[in-house]
Amino acid sequence: MEQIRVVYEEFKVLGKELVDKVGQLIQAGNVRRVIVKDDKGNTFMEIPLTVATVGAIAVPVLAGLGAIAALIAAFTIGVEKVKQEAIEPEPEVEQPGKS
Repeated sequence: MEQIRVVYEEFKVLGKELVDKVGQLIQAGNVRRVIVKDDKGNTFMEIPLTVATVGAIAVPVLAGLGAIAALIAAFTIGVEKVKQEAIEPEPEVEQPGKS
């Protein structure tokens, strides 16, 4: 049996690295949402991702990020990822009095 867990990570990147890093994250496939913030914490873009829409939105989103990256030097990329973990079944415990 598997348990699905959502993990939040942040990456600090320079403006010129922004498009490449977001492109890598989109291609990873286990990303649910990407949030692009400036160095002061202001959110510039929040990109919800699903398997069905990844191909359709990747090109225009990356073009928009390229325009934003030209204006600002440093960014923080927040990423929500889905992690699947295997759950080991609990061992059955014998109860006294049952045969």
